[in-house]
Amino acid sequence: MATFIAGLIVLFAGGALYGNFVTRIFKPDDRPTPAVKHDDGVDFVPMSKFKNAMINLLNIAGTGPIFGPIQGILFGPIAFITIPIGCVISGATHDYLSGMLSMRQNGAQMPMITKKFLGNKTYHVYNFFLCLLMLLVGAVFTYTPGDLFATQILGIKGITPATWIIYGVILAYYLIATLFPIDKIIGKIYPVFGAILLMSAVGVFGGMFVNGYELTELDLSNGIKGIFDIYPLWNAEGNTGAGTAFIPVFFVTVACGITSGFHSTQCALISRSVRSEKEGNFTFYWTMILEGFIAMIWAAAAMGLYNKGSLANYTGVVGEVSRDLLGSVGGVIAILGVIILPITSGDTALRSCRLMLSEYLHIDQKCKRNRVLVTLGIFVPVIAILIFAKLNTQGFNILWRYFAWSNQTIAVFAFAAISVYLQAKKDAPKFAHLISLLPGTFYLFIVSSFILSQSIGFGLPLTLSYIIGAAASALYFFGITYIGKKYATKNIEE
Repeated sequence: MATFIAGLIVLFAGGALYGNFVTRIFKPDDRPTPAVKHDDGVDFVPMSKFKNAMINLLNIAGTGPIFGPIQGILFGPIAFITIPIGCVISGATHDYLSGMLSMRQNGAQMPMITKKFLGNKTYHVYNFFLCLLMLLVGAVFTYTPGDLFATQILGIKGITPATWIIYGVILAYYLIATLFPIDKIIGKIYPVFGAILLMSAVGVFGGMFVNGYELTELDLSNGIKGIFDIYPLWNAEGNTGAGTAFIPVFFVTVACGITSGFHSTQCALISRSVRSEKEGNFTFYWTMILEGFIAMIWAAAAMGLYNKGSLANYTGVVGEVSRDLLGSVGGVIAILGVIILPITSGDTALRSCRLMLSEYLHIDQKCKRNRVLVTLGIFVPVIAILIFAKLNTQGFNILWRYFAWSNQTIAVFAFAAISVYLQAKKDAPKFAHLISLLPGTFYLFIVSSFILSQSIGFGLPLTLSYIIGAAASALYFFGITYIGKKYATKNIEE
């Protein structure tokens, strides 16, 4: 347990120190927020910081901090160190600055922020790419909670009419949450969801100690040396597949437990409900730290279960861990907590997609008819993707891999826009932009070397992929620095 406990100390102590450092660099002040200035009772709705934080946590915590770490722990105990470090200096920083930048831009969503700071060409590419990701999120986050409920709660095996009914219920909830005012639906039901989520996470955390789960400790054989080893990973069917390298696959696999570009869209959404800029650290930064905590819990639980000889895949791990640690009743509650995570991300993903499309196409969302038409345009492809994923034997496997990779790619765009803003910000320290530019550069290397080397991409040799990825990262670093210097001559404040 020593390595796991050390990782938790890094996560929370590092979060406190680095979070305050990032906040001081951004310098939140007392200016009226978009929620106060543009209160419309629909998308701009002032809410308390505790409600905003709970909603944001549930928005960003999909299946990533559960299934990702369960797979990522197969790389060994090095995950207990890389998850918290990455969460503190990359993921939480990304989320905080995305939310705060959106507030400084009158609650603009990420595509419009990208347009302002990275230009029209990048804006068009990013907007298409991001909307596609949101559709995949909607489909994936219907599939995963639906299957968890069917298999782990109802004991259903295979495709049955009941499975489609479960999907239909989830999609119906998504439809309501996408159409109606945020405080009327999301603001009312999320505190209940949040309580179940926290109860399940704390229950699993305590159960590991009570039941004496054995965790592998970090040493010279699985530490620095382990980064360069080749590891087995679970494929979509739960069997060990071909070996893969720690870099870049680990960071794509763990995904939301460390950094997620999807989070920037959700933090921008919540920026329209925050009453004071000084609530940003609590609302954005610390919710990502809590997601990192959830990721650490499930990584440790999976390792303990694997060390007991379990051969369960990442879906089966959820059920086995929950019932093994919490009993039949507590186990069901824990499983429900995991089911809630993707549902509370899928609804706001589709809501964000509606807002971004309407913003891109200049469609007024105060008109109910417009909201309905845009929403229908979103749900038709989501349903089509879901049907493909369920009926095609490799459909979900393909979707999940591209979803995980594109999720990290989106973060590269967000880091770039933030870096330009910080470099041009008049009251920011000279090298303030490095807090976002350095993780952005790192993740460009990760996503480029991943897509170049993996079978779902170009299948190039790993060494060649590293070289090309390093070159692309260098261009990114110096290119964003150049854009930031050029942009510094403009007035970026509202």
